[in-house]
Amino acid sequence: NRIKGHKAGVEVVRKITEFCVEKKIKYLTLYTFSEENWKRPKNEVSALMRLLVSTLNKELDLFLNNNVRLNVLGNVEKMDFLTRNTIKKFINKTAENDGLILSLALSYGSRQEIIYAVNQIFESNPKGRVSLEDFEAQLYTNNIPDPDLLIRTGGENRISNFLLWQIAYTEIYFSKVFWPDFGIEELSKALCDYDSRERRYGKTSEQLKIT
Repeated sequence: NRIKGHKAGVEVVRKITEFCVEKKIKYLTLYTFSEENWKRPKNEVSALMRLLVSTLNKELDLFLNNNVRLNVLGNVEKMDFLTRNTIKKFINKTAENDGLILSLALSYGSRQEIIYAVNQIFESNPKGRVSLEDFEAQLYTNNIPDPDLLIRTGGENRISNFLLWQIAYTEIYFSKVFWPDFGIEELSKALCDYDSRERRYGKTSEQLKIT
């Protein structure tokens, strides 16, 4: 069932995190709980919140021993007090770590994030012109760079309201493997595929060779 699948997914997070630390990958972002996931059955949502709390309480040593800092993207205020409090304590305890930054997208939706950023700008600058920098400063991701690679698991060929603004030039890799079965081998395949790509950002291949 789905709850067992979520628990198996936690084990994958541990393995992927340790792998990224070993490979000196600086940023890892995981779509953990979407804004739309609030529509799921209440017992499943409650189980997910309990799983998140218990996992954070259990994995503090993993973060501290591997110099990993926790970052959170999303409207955490929608979560219950215990979950919010556990997240905030965990963020504070790992704040000085300067290795891998592990971002969990919690109660996250990209469209909602964009509307949030627009409202923040209207409140602070209702009549002025807005630059790209002004807008990006109000996004949940203002403290991390845009992703180089987005891996979509589970055989789905859609983005599902995830980082729509930030992935304008992100390379996308689709995997048929579901997250509970997604391991180091599948991640390595995705990274090898990414390595083979040419990222032009609007330029030609010839221009890249010159620079």
